[in-house]
Amino acid sequence: MTPRSLFKTFALAEVVTWAGLITAMILRGVGVTDSLVPVAGGVHGFVFLAYCVVTVIVWVDGRWGAGRGVLGLALSVIPFATWPFEIATDRAGLLARRWRLGSGDEEPRTLPERILAWVLRHVALAALLLGALVVIVFVVLLWLGPPVELS
Repeated sequence: MTPRSLFKTFALAEVVTWAGLITAMILRGVGVTDSLVPVAGGVHGFVFLAYCVVTVIVWVDGRWGAGRGVLGLALSVIPFATWPFEIATDRAGLLARRWRLGSGDEEPRTLPERILAWVLRHVALAALLLGALVVIVFVVLLWLGPPVELS
């Protein structure tokens, strides 16, 4: 999987899960059912965290400027904003078709690049560790509950 295909996949997944969450909230609001909100919210929350991890990975590998990287993360909290961001980033030529740090062609220069180079060279172990990290953060956030009490 290339940086481009990975980022496109998660940007679209973020859009789809936003749609599911908003649909579930509308159904709750009109009195159809309350039961879909926790499911849709959980799925969206998990994909949101995964999108953020993928954004950082592609940001580091592509050497995006801080502004673009932070914007990519910030837009994840706005419904449907990750898709236009992905399109604009791809049109700007910032979504590579191969991993810069994974091939061994280029030596990593910074700590984030060294970490990412290790991840790209040990994909299975790194995916397991990153997946576990996302699950741990997700479980902690579920345990903490919503930021405000819903009535």
